[in-house]
Amino acid sequence: MAMTPCGRGHYYDPAKHSSCPHCGVRSLDINFTQPKQAEGYVPERTMPLQPGSAAAPGQAGNPQRGTEGERTVGIYRKKMGFDPVVGWLVCIEGNDRGRDYRIHSEKNFIGRSERMDIHISGDDTISRENHAAVSFNPKKGTFRFHAGDGKGLVYVNGEQVDTSVELSAYDIIEMGQTRLVFMPFCGERFQWES
Repeated sequence: MAMTPCGRGHYYDPAKHSSCPHCGVRSLDINFTQPKQAEGYVPERTMPLQPGSAAAPGQAGNPQRGTEGERTVGIYRKKMGFDPVVGWLVCIEGNDRGRDYRIHSEKNFIGRSERMDIHISGDDTISRENHAAVSFNPKKGTFRFHAGDGKGLVYVNGEQVDTSVELSAYDIIEMGQTRLVFMPFCGERFQWES
């Protein structure tokens, strides 16, 4: 092991260090990683855009998008021309006690905002948007309750819901300071005919 002086009075092993480790890095020896060149490898280049194919700034490049504000149409609405009631939530505890909320086919988002399908305005412990959702599957005739993106937890019959659970008649749903009872209209005994 041959030690080398650095010029400032320090000694270092050149087999381990390219410069004096005590003085800091003066001439840093960094070997940048290079891509492995396989035989016959040629780096790919991105195809240039054809004239007129670029989307306007701030817009996606999908030329078949709908008009702004157009809502997605549910299966029942598409087949029947209207979106019939398939069940209800009835508030049994909270500021809106006694009020009913209509459930329509497929997903019904719940929150305080008027933009929600089911909007519970009197409880500020419920998130404005997507606190939870109730869905009706028209193919199976079943209802499910889904936890949403809200901060608060949701419960069905006292049990915390983390993803989704199937609903049955008279199940109790709790969110914030509101308790709701679930009442199905569609199911085994009745289905809307298309």
